[in-house]
Amino acid sequence: MALALAILLVFSLLRATTADTNASSASFVFGDSLVDAGNNNYLSTLSKADIPPNGIDFTASGGQPTGRYTNGRTIADIVGEELGQVNYAQPFLAPNTTGRVILNGVNYASGGGGILNSTGQIFINRIGMDIQVDYFNITRQEMERILGEPKAKAFLMKNAIFSITIGSNDFLNNYLFPFLSVGERISQSPNTFVDDLINNLRGQLIRLYSLDARKFVVGNVGPIGCIPYQRSINKLKESECVSLPNELARLYNARLRDLLAELNHNLPRAKFCLADVYDLVLELITNYQTYGFKTSSSPCCGNGGRFAGIIPCGPTSSMCEDRSKHVFWDPYHPSEAANVIIAKYLVDGDNKYISPINLRQLKDL
Repeated sequence: MALALAILLVFSLLRATTADTNASSASFVFGDSLVDAGNNNYLSTLSKADIPPNGIDFTASGGQPTGRYTNGRTIADIVGEELGQVNYAQPFLAPNTTGRVILNGVNYASGGGGILNSTGQIFINRIGMDIQVDYFNITRQEMERILGEPKAKAFLMKNAIFSITIGSNDFLNNYLFPFLSVGERISQSPNTFVDDLINNLRGQLIRLYSLDARKFVVGNVGPIGCIPYQRSINKLKESECVSLPNELARLYNARLRDLLAELNHNLPRAKFCLADVYDLVLELITNYQTYGFKTSSSPCCGNGGRFAGIIPCGPTSSMCEDRSKHVFWDPYHPSEAANVIIAKYLVDGDNKYISPINLRQLKDL
């Protein structure tokens, strides 16, 4: 009897290992508050979303805040669902993100984080992209302990998708923030500043490649001149956007496209997909009624009062009647309804918004 139970236990462990390493996909998520799943909950920082009404529509938590900067799921959450993930990638800093849980993927994103280490200093604590890659290296070592080096390597190369959504804070905090960014604009031209961002990001992506990442999706910077925050501080009409932030985003995005083409050419067996978040979000903002939205300029949370579009979402914020009718949840972040549309374009769309292949095709490589 004891022998039979021992054999059954070994068989079960082998079957579990096979199931884990042959999973449909695992998501390793890097970025900022657009995809943070709760890492900032574990930091002493001014950038937090662990208070209501954030998460009010997040089914998995029963409507309780999780640290996601939206009313429900992030784009990364929805992409994972669409690609067949059973569970969401858990925050790296969460105490239970250990052991076999990491084989489902891990989320390293941090509200306020950026490509540059200096980005987000106004929030006191945040996790920049360099540290996020350091954290993935820790995950990589734990994966080796669980699976052994050859299986861990094969698992990452075949089953893992690495998504990077970062760059907006580098502009909003370092180059566009009132008063605090004046020195940066004087000391660096837009081209020089973008050169710094691209050179840093190149090193970060190559480092991930050296750690066996092979399937990448990298989002460009969205139309940050059109977010409610920028419209509010510049006192613009509903249909207007601030020109300088969008010009900077387009400058960076052109260089990012060139960078990903370079990496696709130079890094064997790697596939870098460009998610054109700029054009996709601008489409939602411009043609919001076509997608069933009532407004693309007024955020749902904090949509009234003197500081509408400026103060982050919190318990004392006013809230819209129908969250599904707003492109933006708060002054900076899309609503879950907008995230659903964006994610589905990236998973199954053509090369208008995701190139050279979409994310379902990337998963099946």
